[in-house]
Amino acid sequence: MSKSTGFYSQPKHLVAIDCVVFGYEEDELKLLLYNRDLEPAKGSTSLVGGFVQEDESIEDAARRVLLQITGLENIYLEQVSAFSEVSRDMAERVISIAFAALIRVDEYNHELVKKMGAYWVPVKEVSQLVFDHNQMVDKALEFLQKKSSYDLTGKELLPEKFTLTELRLLYEAIFQRPFDPGNFRKKILSLNLLERLNEKDRQSSKKGAFYYQFKKNEEITIGDRIFKIH
Repeated sequence: MSKSTGFYSQPKHLVAIDCVVFGYEEDELKLLLYNRDLEPAKGSTSLVGGFVQEDESIEDAARRVLLQITGLENIYLEQVSAFSEVSRDMAERVISIAFAALIRVDEYNHELVKKMGAYWVPVKEVSQLVFDHNQMVDKALEFLQKKSSYDLTGKELLPEKFTLTELRLLYEAIFQRPFDPGNFRKKILSLNLLERLNEKDRQSSKKGAFYYQFKKNEEITIGDRIFKIH
């Protein structure tokens, strides 16, 4: 097969990754955004991302971008969807892979994030983003809600120890609706994923609320699924 009719004659496209980075702070689910400093759409609000290099997988590219922005390694990262509309980027033919990332706001490098020009915005206050990034946010939030419906989300977003109220407020921020405190407590404790600590948060009330942490190195079953807690 000649080069003119075979592999080498096929069109070449740019491949990018865009990270929908969720954090949780002040009872709100937040997104890490920045204002683009290059064309096209310079100055527009954007997700953090970049192009996949020749020696990288898309996962490696996403981890590299997140390390450069937050200073963190081993971030929870999950591929959400591919975005490939022909006209999604007005400059070049770019196919982008969107990832959902979850980080704890007490762990990332605040000075590095500020230096890189990134900042946090509550999910409910996100306005118009560049290209199709709003669609990426919607897809990632849908993914996070589905994940939270069958697995106990929290260890990637909450501190090491937390109260059940703090966990409930996180779930309310993820699903963007209130949960009945009593029903939530009963459901969460029935999963047997949490360990109650012999320590209380005395700031929330005079009586105080016990702190909990996620159990480690155990396998638990929810329905017909098995989860390993690390």
